[in-house]
Amino acid sequence: MAIFVLVHGGGHGGWCYQKLARLLRAAGHEVHTPTLTGLGDRRHLLAPGIDLDSHIDDVVSLLFHEDLRDVYIAGHSYGGMVITGVADRALDRVKHLIFLDAAHPRDGEALSTIAAAQMGMASTFLTEVNGVECYHLPEDRAAHAYGVSDPEVVAWMKPRLAPHPWACMTQPLRLDHEDQVMALPRTSINCTPTLAVRPKEYLHRTFEADHLFEIDTGHDLMISEPEKVAEMLLSIV
Repeated sequence: MAIFVLVHGGGHGGWCYQKLARLLRAAGHEVHTPTLTGLGDRRHLLAPGIDLDSHIDDVVSLLFHEDLRDVYIAGHSYGGMVITGVADRALDRVKHLIFLDAAHPRDGEALSTIAAAQMGMASTFLTEVNGVECYHLPEDRAAHAYGVSDPEVVAWMKPRLAPHPWACMTQPLRLDHEDQVMALPRTSINCTPTLAVRPKEYLHRTFEADHLFEIDTGHDLMISEPEKVAEMLLSIV
């Protein structure tokens, strides 16, 4: 049995892994799908001061309180920033890093730096919620941005997508044990449409993995192709 911790991306919540989590559990594995503070079922906790460190602390705390070890930790999109920070702060608990069409940061980098074009677009949708500067895609743009086309799925997603604190995107990641983090086994599952728009100077990072997959689907691969993603994850354990 493997232990999976699935960390969502910007604007999402643990809810986005419902189908994928069911498939992994049905295969006999333990699965945790935490929601980061201020998002999803924790959106009522949105408050000033939430940043990338806050979200890293969310997951580190989960690993400690559930006493999880030898964890396969996956991050989607912005979640790549989070899981890299988690590995740095909980090296003794993380076994394998999985990047689901995700950011691949290094020490001192912010998502607004390594995904400048996408974050530049996101910055045009900034709004203030509970005194917090957030970005929140309009409903008519969200489905397209996340690559989901099924009308029923889109209708399910829309009310669950939440404003995301902008500080999470601009705060640089701090890694105190970067060499050890980079030495951890890793898997990258890249979406074909995303590869076409990734910054060329960072594109090579998406291919630096012990297990490498590509799937021709939209950015929210865990929603649009949960069966294929589950098959890939099961193959590495």
